Amino acid sequence: MLNVPSPAFPAPGSQQRAASGGRSKVPLKQGRSLMDWIRLTKSGKDLTGLKGRLIEVTEEELIKHNKKDDCWVCIRGLVYNVSPYMEYHPGGEDELMRAAGSDGTDLFDQVHRWVNYESMLKECLVGRMAVKPVVLAKENHEKKPLNGILLKSKVPDLPVKEISPSYDWFQTESLVTIVIYTKQKDMDSESVIVDYQDGCFRAEIVVNDYSYLLHTELSHEIQEDITARVTEKTGKVEIILKKKNNVSWKYLGHPLESHNSFTAHREKGAEIVKPYTPVLESLHSDLREPLHPHNKYIYVIIKIYHTGLFTPHFDCLQIGDYVSLSNPEGNFKKSQLQDLEELFLLAAGTGFTPMVKILNYALANITNLRKVKLMFFNKTEEDILWRNQLEQLADKERRFEVEFILSEPTCEWIGKQGRISLPLLSKFVKRSLENSRVLICICGPAPFTEQGIRLLKDLNFSQEEVHSFTA
Repeated sequence: MLNVPSPAFPAPGSQQRAASGGRSKVPLKQGRSLMDWIRLTKSGKDLTGLKGRLIEVTEEELIKHNKKDDCWVCIRGLVYNVSPYMEYHPGGEDELMRAAGSDGTDLFDQVHRWVNYESMLKECLVGRMAVKPVVLAKENHEKKPLNGILLKSKVPDLPVKEISPSYDWFQTESLVTIVIYTKQKDMDSESVIVDYQDGCFRAEIVVNDYSYLLHTELSHEIQEDITARVTEKTGKVEIILKKKNNVSWKYLGHPLESHNSFTAHREKGAEIVKPYTPVLESLHSDLREPLHPHNKYIYVIIKIYHTGLFTPHFDCLQIGDYVSLSNPEGNFKKSQLQDLEELFLLAAGTGFTPMVKILNYALANITNLRKVKLMFFNKTEEDILWRNQLEQLADKERRFEVEFILSEPTCEWIGKQGRISLPLLSKFVKRSLENSRVLICICGPAPFTEQGIRLLKDLNFSQEEVHSFTA
């Protein structure tokens, strides 16, 4: 097993250690900002020194790369060449060198565990640590960790090379975040089931044909609204719990049956709850009373994930079958639209659904409204929901404008491409007049929404002018 350096990280005399005014940072040279680093990673330059190859790294090989100009660091079983990042690191080169040629997982978690290092260092990825056999504890059969990864599930029929997920948790004054590292690419939210009852927290993550289960009696009470985020490319799942009382937790909780287990997935008839936003029958519907007032109609847009837990079953429902519905949730009020002069809608993927009724209601009822603009982000053209209806509405309604942005377009695409960014928003979200009354609604995957809110703040829009929905 790799030896983690014993001194505290950062060192007591380090420039990165927190002082009375907060943790100080090392001044960076000109041209070494975060944006400069992002530009470097997108330049196509080989930052690993391996010309695009990924290798399996042994302990002996990792230890050799322990110099500033040849520095490899292991974080949760993945090895990165951090030499190109040295001059861009806010904490200085010395802090990175503390993990040179070794497993820096514990050091990283002490200071940076909330940082999305997978994205920050993805162009520096050398490969995965070579796996050594792990001896199971005789008494309780718990799996022993190596490099932050839990190896070989206790289920006997798992493939030899199967690597079980692992989890970690950290807290702020008001939140507890549980992070599950599945290392399964193309994960989606359908593969995550979360439940909380009578102080007991249960999360099940489906990875291929297996289920990873966290089941614990939490050490303190939490609020009922739990948020789950999935990073598709890395398979990282973040579950955010809101503390009922802002106290410091000394431990997560008491393990319950099958806690931290990885077993063959079997359907058990468990109830699955998924939130959906009701939409209209079409964008051209009006708000008059329906022709059949005694019947109740609810229209929803549902994307079918063929490997998901819920939508494959939903897709097989027949006329006459039943599903249970709960009371509506959410805090958006129509009064937020009153007296508006400009309305901007930012949506990604199925985050378009809450925009349907807002768009229809605003155009039909807000007489002061001069402009409604929708910026719709998707991966491909095939992913664009209601594209024809949106284009028809834009042709019919002079106040409405729609723009489609693709992150994975074909060579035939002539529209805008990319992800949500300051250049895109600064051109799209503009007041016609200096004192125009505006509202900006945003909805999509959690990283999209969080990034959008930060960028809108940079564009000097107030908190009252931005409303975010949960996708």
